[in-house]
Amino acid sequence: MGAKFLKDTKDGALLLIYVQPKAKKNGIEGVDEWRGRLKVRIQAPPVEGKANREVVKFFSKMLGADVEIVGGETSREKTLLIRGLSAEEVRKKLGL
Repeated sequence: MGAKFLKDTKDGALLLIYVQPKAKKNGIEGVDEWRGRLKVRIQAPPVEGKANREVVKFFSKMLGADVEIVGGETSREKTLLIRGLSAEEVRKKLGL
């Protein structure tokens, strides 16, 4: 099954996410079909890059890979690069 929010690149997988900051706890909420992105709740507030750092930490820990925000630094809609993993490996690790 191909997920719209995951794409393979030469450097790794691109993961399209929609971030909801200031949540009670960090977690994956599910797929936002309308946006075609994975919905993610993050505890950190969206100030001074705190939510961005939390997003990177959350996915790095969960996937055991180097994660970098490559798009949407100041937006709730972000693009993450997961280095060294294929889209299929990311999908399996996230249990999607």
